[in-house]
Amino acid sequence: MAFLSVLAAVVFEHLRPLRQPLSYYRHYTRLTQWLERRFNAGEYNHGAIAWVLAVLPVLAGTWLVFALLDGISPVLGWVWNVAVLYFTLGFKYFSDAAEQIARLLRAGDIEGARARLDTWRGGDASQFTADDLARVTIEQVMAASHRQMFGVLLWFVLLSSLGPVGAVLFRSASILARRWENANGLFGVFAQRAFHAINWLPARLTALTYAIAGNFEDATYCWRTQASTWAEPEEGVVLATGAGAMGVRLGQNVSVGDESVWRPELGTGQVPDADFIDSAVSMIWRGLVIWLVAGLLVVIAGWIA
Repeated sequence: MAFLSVLAAVVFEHLRPLRQPLSYYRHYTRLTQWLERRFNAGEYNHGAIAWVLAVLPVLAGTWLVFALLDGISPVLGWVWNVAVLYFTLGFKYFSDAAEQIARLLRAGDIEGARARLDTWRGGDASQFTADDLARVTIEQVMAASHRQMFGVLLWFVLLSSLGPVGAVLFRSASILARRWENANGLFGVFAQRAFHAINWLPARLTALTYAIAGNFEDATYCWRTQASTWAEPEEGVVLATGAGAMGVRLGQNVSVGDESVWRPELGTGQVPDADFIDSAVSMIWRGLVIWLVAGLLVVIAGWIA
């Protein structure tokens, strides 16, 4: 049932991808902002309480609906799984954004590519060169594939006996870690630590997926030697391995406003361009196929046994 839920959700998300702005994401963001205003006194314990209040009621509600529907009919429980997965995945609209930036770069429309990247990731890309745009776009699409797809799917499968609770746990923890990253004092530390624990295994499985889908030797080399230099450890594992698998150099300095922001170099090989953006998207979809085939083999093995 878990495999069929994943397959159906992936197909629906591919055929009818979510579009920004996402109303449910805006509502959840407003909740996180309200909790931060109410609880943020710069203390670690306050952040832990706010995190629990932001996550546990959503998980409980998700499980309760699943239990009620599954009690009526397993088919209704399956439909709920597919629906929640569909709304927690959302990778396709990020891959579409990356492909749009690639097309704008090929057409020589640097300003259009900067504007599209700004809309997607936020921040200031007004001083980005074409190389900068290609590098940051590849980084964004790799990170999005992990946070919006592979991590969600893994936690859904791990907690599939509870319905789609695992998918909601991963996405909510990911959102809180980012939203409270720069919160006052120690308020955001618990959210960072919680997501670090939740994300440890998914990040490494995503990296392994990239290695299998690309150049395995270079991918594992970059994983071992470069991942730890990135500011966010799990994201560093994903990006370093993905860059090595593709044979492309990511990271490096970028100009934000009037300042040059230093970032460690990841990967080996060539300087990225628009074609590498498409290659990154293709590698991610190959990785998804690997996961689906592996899931199908597990199902077949269960039938045989």
